[in-house]
Amino acid sequence: MHRGVFITFEGIDGSGKSTHLRLLASELRLRGYNLVTTREPGGTPLGARLRDLLLRGEEQVDPLAELLLYAADRAQHVRTLVRPALETGHIVLSDRYADATVAYQGAGRGFPSDLIADIVRIGTDGLMPDLTLVFDVSVAVAHARMRKRNGIEKEEDRFEREEVEFHTRVRDAYRQLAAQEPTRVRLIDASGSIEETHARVIEIVLPFLEENAAGEKAARSV
Repeated sequence: MHRGVFITFEGIDGSGKSTHLRLLASELRLRGYNLVTTREPGGTPLGARLRDLLLRGEEQVDPLAELLLYAADRAQHVRTLVRPALETGHIVLSDRYADATVAYQGAGRGFPSDLIADIVRIGTDGLMPDLTLVFDVSVAVAHARMRKRNGIEKEEDRFEREEVEFHTRVRDAYRQLAAQEPTRVRLIDASGSIEETHARVIEIVLPFLEENAAGEKAARSV
């Protein structure tokens, strides 16, 4: 059984990453791919409880506690869901992963980069995505989308309530990650229509999967 492919979706709140994960998952299933879709936090039963505490809980969460809780969620996620799915040949699509810690707790909360790197390494057990899609929109556009969405849902989570400056730091961190790791991290302009952005996702992901499959076939023939 060949190893699967791990693709993560990142971006500031309101960037559309969750929508495009769902659209890509539908497209790939129609094409016959075996998929697992998940998210952080919340991809496991433990993670679902941590998600409620981190995003919806009324208690004020200390930034260090927040950082460590996300790491705990990720450790459970990797060991009980992501790695087993990859080992059985599935494509895993995850709504957020380790880059979110770099962006939100590193740049957003201001934790030192060396501490963030250590926490990420512990939580991931060294497992990094094969491909990361960062959906990039201005903070103004993202906030307009969130206001429209929350006008229906009537609830904002802890991060959606943060100030503009916080989201600006997070967006800048994602853009920096894309500049530092252009092979793994692909920056997608998500300011246009859903259809335009989805087309760009397909342009990136399908060739990547085909190339990966070709590489696996060549490796097995050696």
